[in-house]
Amino acid sequence: MPIQPSPIFSYFRVGRLLYGALLLFIIESWVYGIQLKNAINLESTPWTLFWAWSFLFSFIHIYLVIMDGWSRYQNYKRAKDQFFIHGFNEKIALFYIGSKCQRMAAETAAEELGINDQIQQYYRNFGIKWYHYIPYFMIKEPFFLFKKLFWSRTFLERFYEPKFDYRAMTKSQSV
Repeated sequence: MPIQPSPIFSYFRVGRLLYGALLLFIIESWVYGIQLKNAINLESTPWTLFWAWSFLFSFIHIYLVIMDGWSRYQNYKRAKDQFFIHGFNEKIALFYIGSKCQRMAAETAAEELGINDQIQQYYRNFGIKWYHYIPYFMIKEPFFLFKKLFWSRTFLERFYEPKFDYRAMTKSQSV
């Protein structure tokens, strides 16, 4: 088994796209907040409403991105345990195929276990391309926002306690 990174490093690797988006939403919120303050000072109701809506949109996304990143980290921990116990398994990989972020969680777990080539080949054989960022369920189900499964699986994934201490295992192998 390869040397295991710290959990914090894995956390940020799993959600690297999300945390890039988080930075953009923070910057947007700051810019929109300045514009909103200017519109309020000018007493311009249409612009105040426009900038208030823009600010709220980007500010709410800060929370959503943080929760999505936390949920993807739970996926990563679960996938890592599953791959460690069963080795590469198509059923496990298929469970995480729904979105780019879920695939990144599974790929990060597989990479840390030394089976990254297998999962990437599986996703390529399945027709997944590097630019497939939009989750497939959004295309299949346009009313996904009204589904409980979307909210629970995207932002409210339950805490997962890993079954193994991989860092301790690699330390004992090197001794």
